[in-house]
Amino acid sequence: MTARAVTTLIEPLELAALARSAADVAIIDCRHELTRPQWGAEAYAAGHIPGALFAHLDRDLSAPPRAASGRHPLPSPEPLAATFGRWGIGPQTQVVAYDQANGAVAARLWWLLGFLGHARAAVLNGGLEAWRSAGLPVTGQVRLRGAGRFEGEPQLARVASTAEVAAALERGGMVLVDARSADRFAGRNETLDPVAGHVPGARNHPFTRNLDAAGRFLAPAELARLWRETLAGAAPQSVVSMCGSGVTACHNLLGMQLAGLPGARLYAGSWSEWIRDPARPVASSAPRLR
Repeated sequence: MTARAVTTLIEPLELAALARSAADVAIIDCRHELTRPQWGAEAYAAGHIPGALFAHLDRDLSAPPRAASGRHPLPSPEPLAATFGRWGIGPQTQVVAYDQANGAVAARLWWLLGFLGHARAAVLNGGLEAWRSAGLPVTGQVRLRGAGRFEGEPQLARVASTAEVAAALERGGMVLVDARSADRFAGRNETLDPVAGHVPGARNHPFTRNLDAAGRFLAPAELARLWRETLAGAAPQSVVSMCGSGVTACHNLLGMQLAGLPGARLYAGSWSEWIRDPARPVASSAPRLR
């Protein structure tokens, strides 16, 4: 019998029970630090959820950056499908992504699976920290899954391009929501990108606003309240989510899904792509650093 699909969040004890069953489940460790790209692999080798495979944000969940792209371009559908096939993800596979705690990177894998039409994908609520806090084991042993052929069709309507965002500045109709911290959005304390500020007209909803103090997602009703504040009456389908490079923007998309406000799109290039062209407008009093 096929297990019920989990399509947003899963709790540590639920995942432990699922992993003990005969269900087809692929657990993917997505831990990553932007300033230390090798940290995730090292942390995985030191200890991970039993049976988990490792996904590197730069190599597996992104394409190599190009001159006109952001820092984490979307992978092309074919190599992305090949990666999923290498991890043994088939039509009935329940995928569970986790990172160190708050789901900031795990949500990227959740979104990418949905982008290729795989709905059986969830994020471990609270990540590895919550798993450990529940008294569940970790291991340094690597257990590979049998590779297969992943088949999926890219849902291109879920992505907004830089050209679309630029056109929307002229005609309106798009609600651009930026997941970066308030200080980076305001053009202060920019440490990752060479230009500070935000796209004119964008609204700020830091992805951390989706979380409680322990790094777990808020209850759906509270998420809905906070997101309705940000949307201020706008339809979820008019929302395009962005951040610095299209990673934590996926966290906001997951937050909206949990809040019962589906239908938003991802601006995959995000801020780091927007600023590649100095002619594009920037809302900030901070000077350009290049």
